[in-house]
Amino acid sequence: MTHDVDVLVAGGGPVGLVAAIEARLAGLSALVVEPRAGTVDKACGEGLMPRAVAALDRLGVDPPGRPLAGIAYVRDHRRAEHRFTGPPGRGVRRTVLHAALAARAEELGVQRRTGRVTDLAQDADGVTAAGVRARWLLGCDGLHSTVRRLAGLEVPARPGPRRRFGVRRHYRVAPWTDLVEVHWGDRTEAYVTPVAPDLVGVALLGPAPIDVDAELAGMPALADRLAGAALDASDRGAGPLRQRTRARAAGRVLLVGDASGYVDALTGEGLRLGFAQARSAVAHLDDPAGYARAWTRVTRDYRLLTSTLVAAATSPLRGALVPAAVRLPPVFAGAVERLAR
Repeated sequence: MTHDVDVLVAGGGPVGLVAAIEARLAGLSALVVEPRAGTVDKACGEGLMPRAVAALDRLGVDPPGRPLAGIAYVRDHRRAEHRFTGPPGRGVRRTVLHAALAARAEELGVQRRTGRVTDLAQDADGVTAAGVRARWLLGCDGLHSTVRRLAGLEVPARPGPRRRFGVRRHYRVAPWTDLVEVHWGDRTEAYVTPVAPDLVGVALLGPAPIDVDAELAGMPALADRLAGAALDASDRGAGPLRQRTRARAAGRVLLVGDASGYVDALTGEGLRLGFAQARSAVAHLDDPAGYARAWTRVTRDYRLLTSTLVAAATSPLRGALVPAAVRLPPVFAGAVERLAR
């Protein structure tokens, strides 16, 4: 049976576009199926860790943004910060990142179709989905992945008070730091990321419901910085963040990015991990076991550190996290550097 394309990518967000770009750089044809036309936005912290910036550079993508020199944890008058020992990260508004990746994908000849995957069939020679016959299908369709469900790889979410969600808002204000600041409140954490000379993104993570104004009122140092600043665009939400999978691949279907399983956004590693997974997936299209091993390797530190932090953040130990980071700067620095490199 003939194929329409070598690699069909379900999901046209940043990870899906990177997967398609990786396929083209490997000499394969690629088609992205995405239901949203134009530039795609999403609730996220918008901070690219240094390894994510390096990954984009390798692909020929250089989105404009603000240099990020490190990470700070803040609670009341306490502050722990660490500046990266190597190259900086970058704060990039999600729509700017998407536009840069879309332009590079188009330059490389990636095809794009407006639509969504609603059915999936595969055999020993290929996969059929969204009316397209492909040799392989990469599911890059996010936290609530349809491909994951259709491939039989989804593990139902566990209800309970520890389920965490995210809400992102932008403020028209000049950044006051070159760090990603994580302000810790009683219920939520607020990630503050400079993304333009006159714009910062604030992403709050925690249990639902998240009332942004009420949560920020409990973080007076941050509330004072944002007082009087105009809002830019509407709030965006996402969640629940925790997603589990039975496996990362089923035959010729490989899951990439949030679709492949996700712990939490607390460490800001989502895009870096998604880019690394996309590269590994394209390198192991005919080797699902090899992709599973590569996925485990590139996500190991993230899963261990994030699971530990989320467990503490949803326990009576929450209030001790920032004081501990202040008292143990080598430990805090080591954790930041491990994720950055």
